[in-house]
Amino acid sequence: MSVKIRKSLVATALLGATAFASSNVIADPLNDIQKVGQQTQTAAKKSQEKIDNLYGQSQEMIAEYRGIIDETELLKVYNDHVARLVADQNAGIESFDRQIGTIDKTKQDVVPLMYRMIDTLEQFIKADVPFNQETRLERVERLRSIMTNSSVTTSEKFRQVLEAYTLETGYSTTMVASQGSLEQNGKNINVDFARLGRIAYVAQSFDQKHAWVWNNDTKQWDQLGEEYLKPVKSMIRIARKQAAPELVNLPIFGAE
Repeated sequence: MSVKIRKSLVATALLGATAFASSNVIADPLNDIQKVGQQTQTAAKKSQEKIDNLYGQSQEMIAEYRGIIDETELLKVYNDHVARLVADQNAGIESFDRQIGTIDKTKQDVVPLMYRMIDTLEQFIKADVPFNQETRLERVERLRSIMTNSSVTTSEKFRQVLEAYTLETGYSTTMVASQGSLEQNGKNINVDFARLGRIAYVAQSFDQKHAWVWNNDTKQWDQLGEEYLKPVKSMIRIARKQAAPELVNLPIFGAE
């Protein structure tokens, strides 16, 4: 091979190498650009995901904040309500404290009053029409007994005294009948009793031949005439609910 031909081959080889080298030089930047673009897209995608997460978290925080604000308002209203309740309770406690401070003075006034009420009740019963007198006087003695009983509170003592007065008041509106004995001329006579409140208290022998009415002025039984036998019998039947109520003609003697 001649020198000229070898030079031509060398030149061709150099030209090919140059062209190959040139193509590599151009391809590498393109690849780098593509890689950079992909990396940019990946980074942008991650950034968007972070933005989306941050936005979601911010929305949750806003919702939580609003919930806290609403709850705070509710708590404020409730706290104001509780504060008013406490103020009212404190006022009640102060009132109770004042009342407690007067208890001793109240007891000093109430106890003598109860003794006077019991004495007055006894006097009234003894002056009253003598129905159930033994039972009524026993009630008075029980009241006197509890007055000296340290285990019974002052309020309970007062309640029982008032209850005794209430029972006595109730006798004025009742109509009742009972049986017993009546002493007349040294003899005990079995009789039926009938009482209308405190305005009429009569008795009639079992054989219905004799009748009496209590005279509270003279504190004794007055015998009635024959004209009263039937009215007394009617009153006894009415008191026993054996007959309908009707007008009965009787002499009346009430308690003074």
